Amino acid sequence: MDEVTGASKYVDDVKQLVSESFLIDAGTFDESTPLEDLGIDSRKRVQLLATLEIHFDIVIDLEERHRLTDVLGAAAVVADTFAGRSGS
Repeated sequence: MDEVTGASKYVDDVKQLVSESFLIDAGTFDESTPLEDLGIDSRKRVQLLATLEIHFDIVIDLEERHRLTDVLGAAAVVADTFAGRSGS
């Protein structure tokens, strides 16, 4: 499964989680806006990773946090975790 295709079904949920978790209006960013541009630094990416785990009831390897660069990347991590594989 193509990473973007697999991730696309999680994009809306991930965007909503980012919006709610970090109090950012969802209308001010899209799936490719760098999370860093939204004030989400490396420490907050760890928080996002934990939020994704709770919301989707999955366990994400902490090493995957480098892929949480935008909503699409975070959605890809979720898709890959459900698929039982990790990206590179």
